[in-house]
Amino acid sequence: MKKQQIDLNHKTILVTGSPGFIGANLVLRLLKEMTSGQVISFDNMNNYYDPEIKKYRLSLIEEAAKSTGAKHQFVQGDLADKGLIDHIFQTYHPDIVVNLAAQAGVRYSITNPDAYIQSNLVGFYNILEACRHSYDNGASGVAHLVYASSSSVYGGNKKVPFSTDDRVDNPVSLYAATKKSNELMAHAYSKLYNIPSTGLRFFTVYGPAGRPDMAYFGFTNKLLKGEKIQIFNYGNCQRDFTYVDDIVEGVLRVMKGAPERSNGEDGLPVPPYAVYNIGGGQPESLMDFVTILSEELVRAGVLPEDFDFEAHRELVPMQPGDVPVTYADSTGLERDYGFTPNIDLRTGLRAFAQWYKDYYL
Repeated sequence: MKKQQIDLNHKTILVTGSPGFIGANLVLRLLKEMTSGQVISFDNMNNYYDPEIKKYRLSLIEEAAKSTGAKHQFVQGDLADKGLIDHIFQTYHPDIVVNLAAQAGVRYSITNPDAYIQSNLVGFYNILEACRHSYDNGASGVAHLVYASSSSVYGGNKKVPFSTDDRVDNPVSLYAATKKSNELMAHAYSKLYNIPSTGLRFFTVYGPAGRPDMAYFGFTNKLLKGEKIQIFNYGNCQRDFTYVDDIVEGVLRVMKGAPERSNGEDGLPVPPYAVYNIGGGQPESLMDFVTILSEELVRAGVLPEDFDFEAHRELVPMQPGDVPVTYADSTGLERDYGFTPNIDLRTGLRAFAQWYKDYYL
């Protein structure tokens, strides 16, 4: 698909979920590279996980904003608050919208489904409606909507690697269903209102200052306390772990290349719509992952040299909503944006272990 190139300088960029893991790293990168324009950050700062880490990430953003050519403004609020979302669009007139705000987590969606409906469906609808009305009265409006989808949409797909050409009609969690719904909603709005939109299916993102609900973070907390960690599916899971810097690089490149608007033979818009995988393309076994993590925690001084890893692990069955393998085919991203994630697992976990020591110990 042809892309409309966008210079991020002189632009107003709205990033929802900005104190979140991916969002904060993206905003930091934008502030580092933009010489003008402004970044509007948005989040509700909820307590799904320790809000102190969100405050920490936000403090890094605010510090970075002191020495950049771009301005930064943080707005706290709920994505499901339509009046507030409309107010933000009417006040700041964003040129690019990156919607990363969402209720995350597969297992949490089983016990707290309401949070997913409000944030991932109602909230995303509010973003789409605001993008639609950004063109009112002949305004140039939003040039590109980029939004987070997830590898979870592939459900129990047994064909690997996962391709964006695969059918993804059998989600195994409500979280996955909401992310697939986001892609369908974006397609409809792209068709009806000619909104250039790109969905990104992220594959198991990890790194420093990540989400404490993710396995590698939870494992570290438990091992440090001398508790046992549970390794699901008896260690037979494979994940396409993707370091956060690779994710941010992919998002940044996609932001700069919006699907080009065009009309079909019927004179109506061909949806300027695309979906890409962003994943390492090299699935690692959960057992190898835990082994490397423990080695890097020892290396960083988080765990003692004589730590007995074997005594602190427990092999358990698969959990509801989980899938045994995630494996990204990212050839589309490489073809259209010249990028493939390339940071290896040990490098990424080493950076996490060092950050963990500096932050907590």
